[in-house]
Order: sequence, then structure tokens, then C-alpha cells
Amino acid sequence: MAKILIVEDEDHLRSSVRDVLESQNYLVDEAGDGRTALEMLAVSGYDLIILDWNLPEVSGPEICRKYRASGGKSPVIMLTGNKTVDDKEHGLDAGADDYLTKPVHHRELLAQVRAALRRSSNFSDVLEAGGLKLDPVKHAVKLDDKNLDLLPKEFALLEFLMRHPNTVFSPEALVERVWPSDSETSPDMIRKYVSRLREKIDKEGSPSLIRTVHGVGYRFETA
Repeated sequence: MAKILIVEDEDHLRSSVRDVLESQNYLVDEAGDGRTALEMLAVSGYDLIILDWNLPEVSGPEICRKYRASGGKSPVIMLTGNKTVDDKEHGLDAGADDYLTKPVHHRELLAQVRAALRRSSNFSDVLEAGGLKLDPVKHAVKLDDKNLDLLPKEFALLEFLMRHPNTVFSPEALVERVWPSDSETSPDMIRKYVSRLREKIDKEGSPSLIRTVHGVGYRFETA
């Protein structure tokens, strides 16, 4: 499940985009001005950024330039009312990956989001490992062709771990990457989610697919 940051100063538009993304099970954070967006990008990891051009304090192109200069690699979709070729060239040169002209049409937005995530190296259509098959579009998980019933946050946690196999994440890092920034989820809750996931995805008599690295965190092990 992708975690997306929307940066838009128009409250109605920001809420509308958030609602349509959440309806497709994306995790969404919001910022209403450029300075807040830069602060959020400095401390949180996002799989995609939807960035308005004209923002209070720091403009969208400037945010994009700073994000790329700091090593940020996630795709950026720029929202703008500017329609000239020069404007689009300026946004793309700042590091944006795509362009969406206002007014925003939800179907076009979702199509661009899906395309941007597909192009991202961490995303593929279906994830498979250890007998598990996770389909993010259908929001379905199978273990050896048997359907598993996962709660939404269990699904989100499993998807994140499967997208980053053999990488250790602390409970704090998992809270940051899998839950919205305003969530009250704690590291202790992560341990409970991991325990419940193991009960559902592990085969009897086999090592757990989600390994504990004592004193550090958890990793989804594929080898």
C-alpha cells in the first residue's frame, strides 16, 4: 500500500484528492503550505508526492528541486492551473515526473498515480514470496491458493514488508512508513500486528516469514 503526500493549499481540492485516494486504499498525508511539506519530506518516507505549483511560503517547483537535491527519488506529480509549454517545462526541469492540470479529474488522477507507482522500482502489480501472493489492486492475499482474511492494517504492513524483502525495519520505522503521520499507533502495536500476521501467513512447522532481529526490528525473509 503506497503512502502518498498531498501538498495543496486549497482545502476543498486537498480534501477531495485525499478522499479519492483513500477510497483506493492509499495511505495519505496532507500539507497546506510549502514549508510544512518540506518538514514532512525531511522526516517521513513517501512513495509518491502530489504537489501543487502555487503554494504559500515555498513554491511547488522549489520544493521539488530541494527534494531531488536531498536525494529524494519518489515520483512527483505536479498540480497546476498553468497550461503553457514553458510552465510545464519548468516543472519537469525542477524534477517532477508528471503534470496534471486543474481542474483535477479523479479518473485521470488515479490513472497517473497508478502509472507513477508502476514506474517506481519498489512497486509491481503482484507480489509473491514464500507461498504468499499479494495483489494490491484486488486487495487480496493468498497462501498456496488459499484466501487469507487480513485486516486493512495487517494488509498494509504485509505489503510494505514484501516490497522491501530482507530489509530490517524498526517498529518506529514501520509506524512512520505504514501509518499516516497523525496516527497514534505505537511500536507496541506494531508487535501485536506482526504477531497476528504470523498467525495468518506462516505455515505450520516452517520458520516465520517475518523474522525478528532482536534489538533492531523485523524483516520479511525470502532467502
